Amino acid sequence: MNHPLRLALGLILLSWFQLGLAQSSEMSMEQAIDYALTNSPEIQDALLKVQDAEAQILQSKSTGLPQLSASGQYQRYFKVPLVPLPPEFTGPDGPQEVSFVQKNNLTGSVNLDAMIFDAAYFVALKAARSARSYAQLELVNSQREVRKQVRDVYLPVLLLQSNLEQLDKNIESLTTLQQETAEIYKAGFAEQLDVDRLSLSLANLQTERESLDRQYQNAIRALRFTINYPEGQDLSISDDLDGLLAEFDGEILTAKVDYNRRPEVRLLDQAVILNDYNIQNFKTQYLPSLRGFGGYQYQYQGNDFTNGFWAPTGFVGLSLNIPLYDGGFKRSQIQRAQISRDQVMVQKTTVQRLIDLEVENARASYTSANERLDAREKNLELAQRIYDTTQIKYREGVGSSLEVNQAEQDLYTAQTNRLQALYELLQARIDLEEALGWEQ
Repeated sequence: MNHPLRLALGLILLSWFQLGLAQSSEMSMEQAIDYALTNSPEIQDALLKVQDAEAQILQSKSTGLPQLSASGQYQRYFKVPLVPLPPEFTGPDGPQEVSFVQKNNLTGSVNLDAMIFDAAYFVALKAARSARSYAQLELVNSQREVRKQVRDVYLPVLLLQSNLEQLDKNIESLTTLQQETAEIYKAGFAEQLDVDRLSLSLANLQTERESLDRQYQNAIRALRFTINYPEGQDLSISDDLDGLLAEFDGEILTAKVDYNRRPEVRLLDQAVILNDYNIQNFKTQYLPSLRGFGGYQYQYQGNDFTNGFWAPTGFVGLSLNIPLYDGGFKRSQIQRAQISRDQVMVQKTTVQRLIDLEVENARASYTSANERLDAREKNLELAQRIYDTTQIKYREGVGSSLEVNQAEQDLYTAQTNRLQALYELLQARIDLEEALGWEQ
């Protein structure tokens, strides 16, 4: 491929890539949650903790395996040490001092150290595996928190988008009515006041839409930040309030509370296990430990490197450590570990009571929100019927624009109230699912 053709192909690929970045990405709430679970810094940090726990298991295993090391040392005496000799050993004409080392000393050695018995090792290995389980539960808890964060910012975006869609429909309907009234005014069958009232209402709606759109953009930015979405790429949502409410499972109102569905309870259970291992570890310190060791050493000594001598050395041995008395130090460690375990059990009981309260409150809130939605849907039906009737009367010349304007305001209020009730019901359902641990 010649150079100009490669350049042209590269420019085409680059333009496609940039076009892809500029396009809007549409996400449902579940897709936004999945994206956050992949890209959230909190999740990445929790995953690193799991990896660190895996490394701790390998570290604990390695302490019980034989340890082999090698060393080397070279020593040059520029003045060798001399030892005085008694005259009775050498006589009057013999040397008065003697040296037992040579100027050059070269030593190479290999050493082996191995654990034969240490009860604390096996407890530490079990504790390391339990710590990995704890880190995995922390990951699950972090995922739960991220899901909650995404829902908390996604739902306001959804409410604002629904309000914008409803407002656009109202603006379109009011624009049509305003244009019809203007034509009727030109024909002499309406007053300028009627046209002005509708124009004012239309201007108010457009101003409200501009304000609502700014709130929507702020909410989208919050959503983008929460899921760690790249800057410079547009983001929109694809869900609707009615569609999300259609996924409701009626069993949620009567289901029994299962504490093990809540990751914070499982974390406390795992903390109890870790404390149990801690107690066992302190108790094993009363037991003796036995280690084996061995080594082989090869040493050279000489005033030069040609006329010296080599001296090999090898040895093996055992090292036994028997705890006798520590002034009650280990006993106090065991007592503190038991107290820590009891504290976790108290925390678990408190958390379970809080979960019961949270579920009861969430169920009550859901029931209230559901009743509120039923009432506001009936109000919307009534407001729509009144609005349609006033429009028919106005077009037939038996109603006033003031009546139309009042009915229009009541309809807009009813529409907004229904959307707010939908949002509150959906939020109440999600809160109940989270309280029961069903959101995982």
